[in-house]
Amino acid sequence: MESVYLLIPVSVILVFGIALAFWWSVRSGQFDDLEGPGFRILMDDNPPQKPAEPVDADKTEKV
Repeated sequence: MESVYLLIPVSVILVFGIALAFWWSVRSGQFDDLEGPGFRILMDDNPPQKPAEPVDADKTEKV
């Protein structure tokens, strides 16, 4: 029975801590865009580039 006197206040403090963390995450915009990060993984960062022209071995200088 004595442990209940300790566990109830600890659980109430834990619930308030979790509620505070959830409130902070909602206010800071953590849940604004839920689908964007998933689609951003699939998108390319750089546009496709032209293939490089082959270098002719006869035109390069030999040292």
